[in-house]
Amino acid sequence: MSVLDAPVTSAAPAAPTTGLTPIFVSLKLTLLRNGLRQSSGRRAVFVVSLVFTLLLAAAQVLGLVLLRGNGHAGTVVVLLTGVVALGWAVLPLFFPSGDDTLDPTRLVMLPLRPEPLIRALLVSSMIGIGPLFTLCLVVGSVLALAHGAAGIVFAVFAVPLTMLLCVALSRAVTTANVRLLNSRKGRDLAVLSGLVIAVGIQFVNFGAQRLGQAGGLSTLDPAAGVVRWLPGASAVASVDAASDGSYGAAVAQLLITVAALAALMWMWQRSLVRLMTSPDGSTLAAAEPAREKSGRGRLSALLPEGRTATVMQRSLRYVARDPKTKAAWVTALAVGAIVPLLNAVQGTGSVYFACFAAGMLGMQMYNQFGQDTSAFWMVALTISSPRDAYVELRARAFVLLLLTLPFTLIVCAVTAAVIGDWRPLPGALGLSFALLGSMLATGAVASALFPYSIPQEGAFKNVVPGQGGLAWISILGGMLAAALLAAPVIVPTIWMHVTDRHDALWLLVPGGLAYGALVGWAGLRIAARRTAARLPEILAAVSKG
Repeated sequence: MSVLDAPVTSAAPAAPTTGLTPIFVSLKLTLLRNGLRQSSGRRAVFVVSLVFTLLLAAAQVLGLVLLRGNGHAGTVVVLLTGVVALGWAVLPLFFPSGDDTLDPTRLVMLPLRPEPLIRALLVSSMIGIGPLFTLCLVVGSVLALAHGAAGIVFAVFAVPLTMLLCVALSRAVTTANVRLLNSRKGRDLAVLSGLVIAVGIQFVNFGAQRLGQAGGLSTLDPAAGVVRWLPGASAVASVDAASDGSYGAAVAQLLITVAALAALMWMWQRSLVRLMTSPDGSTLAAAEPAREKSGRGRLSALLPEGRTATVMQRSLRYVARDPKTKAAWVTALAVGAIVPLLNAVQGTGSVYFACFAAGMLGMQMYNQFGQDTSAFWMVALTISSPRDAYVELRARAFVLLLLTLPFTLIVCAVTAAVIGDWRPLPGALGLSFALLGSMLATGAVASALFPYSIPQEGAFKNVVPGQGGLAWISILGGMLAAALLAAPVIVPTIWMHVTDRHDALWLLVPGGLAYGALVGWAGLRIAARRTAARLPEILAAVSKG
């Protein structure tokens, strides 16, 4: 029998393919497990974070359960759920590298359909500490509100819908902005996190005090009445409405969440398709026209000539362009202004709270060489004597003073105006000048004696592993030393207030200015000699990142 006469056998049936969702869940767990195997430090941080989250979640659930039956339970739960949903929407913009395992740009070259892909991403996104905390909070919320059979039925639907909405909202925002967040300018969004956190904490404190003065939680009822119809909190609010017998409102609120979830999934899918099919900057020719460079030397014309101008321009560019330096400055400016002004608005502050602005900005003088990271070797090549080191440090101090002095004057004046008491203003100014000069001195010396490296990766990693002790010694030790150095101005200020010599406080303005300048000059001189003598050690320390 010839080959042509041989019976034709059908191909063996293909083995059933595994769904995409189990593969992504397994991938997420594998990546998490392998990441924990890399170092004991990472395992310790994960365990501590997990334990802390579980304890906080347990406390939240207990507190919400204790609200059960309280007349304001619905108000508290609805507003809390709304804040959590808002956090899921906003935090990806501030922590773009929080979950690299689910970055859709890593999947561009794979033959994946968008519908199964978003389902797999949605389910795998439920794995993590954040989703676990949110789940506990949502469960505690429905336990506080569910009464009767109708409330329990709506609670069964509200929990998964709220979780799916939060995660879908987070992933839709991340996918729509992933190219922006991965760019240099996009990473600058992390700068806003310091400002948002600083402002948020102070306003939460302010709001809590006002809430206590206004008569309790009843003042939040109007706000809760609006939030309960927003998608982030409407599902939980439906449990409250169903428990009260308002079935029509409960169904409407639940449908709002379902509609919002469907809209988010549709928007997410469109963004994912556009992201994985459209070209980016790496595939397009750079055809930008030449930029105008007029005015390039305007700043140089206003600065002293020579090395001082060069160093000041470099430091100012760090402030304007380097994300970590910019984040430190934005946070210092925000906190330095918010703390005295909010206390003044509440009527509990003092003009001397404005010294906090000088203290926050003076901290920018610490670890000057670490801010250069591995590029410090180029600076080190230009330092061959204590004189070179002195000019380098002096120019960096000039940049700090250029930004700090006018800011301190404005904060002190505005704080005095809000309080309505101008008499202590000269004392606050003199004390701020002395404190600023002392921190310039101790910051320069600490930069030479205790330098440490600032890692490039991670918006909130400010010290490389193994150098945390150096950072604490540099900052805390330097601040304590600065407080002691400023004592010759602090003591006369206290004495003038105790003896009611407010008319002599104006003497502290020139006195504090002269003393701060003298202490700062002496500190720079001492630090210059230390820098020139320890240049190899400084270079080795700041280059570890």
